[in-house]
Amino acid sequence: MLAEVKRRSPSKGDIAPALDPVEQASAYRDGGAAGVSILTEPRHFGGSGDDLAAVRASVRLPLLKKDFHVEAIQLVEARVLGASAALLIARALHPDRLVALVDEGRALGLELLVEVRDEDELETAIRSKATMIGVNNRDLETLVIDPATCDRLIPLIPADVVAVAESGVQTRADVERYATIGADAVLVGSVLSASADPRQATRAITGVSRRTRGRG
Repeated sequence: MLAEVKRRSPSKGDIAPALDPVEQASAYRDGGAAGVSILTEPRHFGGSGDDLAAVRASVRLPLLKKDFHVEAIQLVEARVLGASAALLIARALHPDRLVALVDEGRALGLELLVEVRDEDELETAIRSKATMIGVNNRDLETLVIDPATCDRLIPLIPADVVAVAESGVQTRADVERYATIGADAVLVGSVLSASADPRQATRAITGVSRRTRGRG
């Protein structure tokens, strides 16, 4: 599971304005998270690059810089701040540009989580040789969540690629449902950031076994 450090969001407004990123990420680690997702954009998400750098200095887990990356210099910044991985949103990039940024990020030593919402974007992500593909249930234009998006696309992701279910994951039952369709991981944000006990909230939804996807 990727557990997210998030103070606010466009869909929910303030979630945890006073959240301390190091304390939060440490709680996620202690709760069994496999990695931490950090939003550094200040206006809509209340984050900063300092959040990522501080967590990197204190927490030994893979860190995803989960922002809108559209230029190679942003991937350089992610690496300098200590990110292990960075987000690329297929919908925000021309297909050829997406492929190029995957290559450029990999040359910097970053893993790239390529986010998709439909079959065409998925095929572009596969063509880019992405090692991680995230399926976002949230329509970024309307902010509406449709869990059927993951149901439709995750089984189509090649078995040798890490498949991540994103948005709308709140309970262990949600995690179990995505595991059943072949998700290797889930990205959980608001429910953990808002929790009074993020360590226990993380522990409550980790350790779920998945079903292997058939597409090779």
